Amino acid sequence: MQTKNTPSSEEYDRKKLLSFLTALCLFFSAIELALPKPFPFIRLGLANTPIILSLFILPPSQFFILVLLKIFVQNLISGTLFSYTILFSVAGSLASSLIMFSLFKLLYRRNLISLTGISLAGALFNSLAQLLVSYFFIFNENTKFIAPFLLASSFITGILLGLAITCFTNNSEWFSKITSNSNYRNLFSGDKK
Repeated sequence: MQTKNTPSSEEYDRKKLLSFLTALCLFFSAIELALPKPFPFIRLGLANTPIILSLFILPPSQFFILVLLKIFVQNLISGTLFSYTILFSVAGSLASSLIMFSLFKLLYRRNLISLTGISLAGALFNSLAQLLVSYFFIFNENTKFIAPFLLASSFITGILLGLAITCFTNNSEWFSKITSNSNYRNLFSGDKK
């Protein structure tokens, strides 16, 4: 018999998935940190892969918990957790996750946008939010000099990441199993008690 405080198997499975996706964010952040960058502010956005996948398998509250955990692990692993650069990470991650979540809920489920489109929108909103932080807190008018490079790289990486995620979701047995599992079929409607 299940008591009120005992988590159901569905809740337990969701917590395991949240932990797994957080670990993936950590893994991809570590890979991204190790890769050489032409400019310090340009990233591939690999840690957004678990964020986009979680749109299919986590309820809204856990999706946003994952986003906050991603911000934490990214900044922990890069050593910027207690520096001013965390402002860029927070602004970019929140802006991109909000737009990706909204597009997924409003357009993807109606087949009006692809995962590549969602990834591209997330990358561009991430960069726009970071440019706003840069403009208001650090570089002011000089932000215009980094804006073209940042937006161009976001455009390219957003499309490439979206294509890779589309390929993964179409061909992964694990992803197919997870999204067809009866425990996760109705997660799109929101949180379950």
